[in-house]
Amino acid sequence: MSEMKNTAIVTAVHRDRYELRAGAETIYGRLKTAAFYNSGEIEMFPTVGDRVTILQNADGDSTILRVMERKSVFMRLNATQGLPDQAVAANFDYVFITMSLNKDFHPSKLERYLTVAWQSGGTPVILLTKADLMENREQVLAQVDALAPGVDVYCVSSYTGEGFEKLEKYFTKGHTIVLLGSSGVGKSSFVNVVMGAEQMQTAGIRESDSQGRHTTTYKQMFDIPQQILLPDRHVIKGGGRIIDTPGMRKLVMGEGADGGGSTFEDIEELALQCKFSDCRHQTEPGCAVRSALADGTLDERHWKTYLSLQREEAYARERQRILQRKMEKPRKRR
Repeated sequence: MSEMKNTAIVTAVHRDRYELRAGAETIYGRLKTAAFYNSGEIEMFPTVGDRVTILQNADGDSTILRVMERKSVFMRLNATQGLPDQAVAANFDYVFITMSLNKDFHPSKLERYLTVAWQSGGTPVILLTKADLMENREQVLAQVDALAPGVDVYCVSSYTGEGFEKLEKYFTKGHTIVLLGSSGVGKSSFVNVVMGAEQMQTAGIRESDSQGRHTTTYKQMFDIPQQILLPDRHVIKGGGRIIDTPGMRKLVMGEGADGGGSTFEDIEELALQCKFSDCRHQTEPGCAVRSALADGTLDERHWKTYLSLQREEAYARERQRILQRKMEKPRKRR
């Protein structure tokens, strides 16, 4: 058996098997059990976009030894109690927050996605998909601009090609885009347009609720072609990489969150004006937050979303502390 140490990029995750790019070669790998399960520390499990060190095997699956330092990552809580948070994608430059211009659009959901995007280390960009199906887009755009000042917003249609020409500046060699959004909002259709072929299976829109059907079941990264042919036959420049992710029914904050980042700067600034530095914004006198809620300066829905994320952050931190203590306990010898 021929083996050698090397580095690779994770391009897809299939349960316990990983698709890797080592140079120009596509190979497959599995985790080294001792490194990821028996080390006594909370190890980062690989995800799409990760650079990993491997023991490359020319005759079969290679062995993934460790995950290299990440420049960006976004996480979600692990559904299995006692396990570390799950990395959804890593080492990206832009987070394309994808929401469709129909019943999928909800301000609180957008705030959640923006929070995760800002905390990830990437730059958020908002894509409002299915523009060909929406008539009152100006009303939605006004809401988005109010919720995400300074964030680039684009209306696109994978059916007509509308809006894609404005995205050329993001399709750049050396840059990676990750798509984040709920099931059925058009992420896979977007990838198919960018790639010029049906890379990801898609399904039609349900007439009952105007939602697209969920199709992506695993994370995958693609190399964007140098030229992109749009549905209207217009050609734009391409380049870089794009990561598609499964739709998430409920996005929650994991360990490492800072409480909202740029999404909730207005609330953080109000808190600094409270009479007491440890104000809990409940019944304390001189609370600037409660005052802003009373006079309508602070939106009640915006405040409730902030509180929800704060609770999730506290829960995530406590889970991580419990897991760390569990990992630090000495194992009994048998």
